[in-house]
Amino acid sequence: MQTIIGVRFKKAGKIYYFGPGNLEIEQGQHVIVETARGMECGLTVLGPREVEDQEITQPLKIVHRIANASDLQRIEENKKRQVEAFAICEKKIQEHKLPMKLVEVEYTFDMNKIIFYFTADGRIDFRNLVKDLAAVFRTRIELRQIGVRDEAKLMGGIGCCGRPLCCASFLGDFEPVSIRMAKEQNLSLNPTKISGICGRLMCCLKYENDCYCENCHKKQKKVMAPAQGSRVVSVEGEGKVISLNQQRRTATILLDNSRTIVASWEDVIEKDEDDAGTLASAISAEPAVDEVLAGMAAEAEPRQERPRRERSRRPRGDRKPDGHARDRRENRERDKESRNGGSHSRRRPRGDHEKGREGGSNRSRRDRRLRGNREKNGNNGGGKENKE
Repeated sequence: MQTIIGVRFKKAGKIYYFGPGNLEIEQGQHVIVETARGMECGLTVLGPREVEDQEITQPLKIVHRIANASDLQRIEENKKRQVEAFAICEKKIQEHKLPMKLVEVEYTFDMNKIIFYFTADGRIDFRNLVKDLAAVFRTRIELRQIGVRDEAKLMGGIGCCGRPLCCASFLGDFEPVSIRMAKEQNLSLNPTKISGICGRLMCCLKYENDCYCENCHKKQKKVMAPAQGSRVVSVEGEGKVISLNQQRRTATILLDNSRTIVASWEDVIEKDEDDAGTLASAISAEPAVDEVLAGMAAEAEPRQERPRRERSRRPRGDRKPDGHARDRRENRERDKESRNGGSHSRRRPRGDHEKGREGGSNRSRRDRRLRGNREKNGNNGGGKENKE
């Protein structure tokens, strides 16, 4: 076990842990400690407490001393120098025509370094600017580019809720915020309504997200929510809980008379089984209510399906055609024969047609041949007769 204290160097900055050593340090005192940037003066926000060794990031640095009046006066002087350095740096930025915006200037406690915080859209070549600033201040110069969320944290302001920005008031670190958190809180997904003055999603979406889920803090759960599907008693009457709204702490209830109401958790009482039995025995004496309850029970019971009568079907071949069907079939066949009987009766089979066609063609060829021979013979005969 080791004793530690928590020290913060900015109003809403990150908390760093140091060992108090042999000093008796109380919460609210300024202390002088050694950091990566040199000697710094910070405010004790967490008093001495003991923690396990595995929870401490080694090595744990020790507090040098408690700040005195001269140390606090030096801090005030550094703040005045920061204003002058801010104006000088802005003039140098305009001379070099650099596309950057100066946000804040910070002096270290021992004045060994000056840190200039700025924002820019991309990478900036500020080497010549650093040389000019070092020639003016005669100390180490550091230019640090930050994002828009860090800019809002350093400058401060009023949020859309009308209160000072959370990041500039009490939030120590920036935690990632997603659009899913806004969806779980039933907020509008319009970016202009869920974004802060920095243009990013509001930080409150993250640290308030736990209050909208089922595992709310016990301090906020003064009244337990009724279980979904349970029977409850409200001012309007009895009913069943069909949905819950964790954000507004309300329940949607379907009453027994088919009405739907929305009531606060404080205005409903969950009904137990013993209470239900007592209520049923109390109202059983009224005959009208008994009839209503019997009707509701009958409606709740599942309806029994009537058994379907099985029709006895005979095989298709066993059916005997009746007289009307037989007459209709005979009339249909008679009409068909009357329409197609003459033409079909005079037709010959296809083979006979082809035979007749072939026979006719052979006959015509034979007749033509005989006719030619007859004409030839006739001419020859006539010639002979002339000669004779």
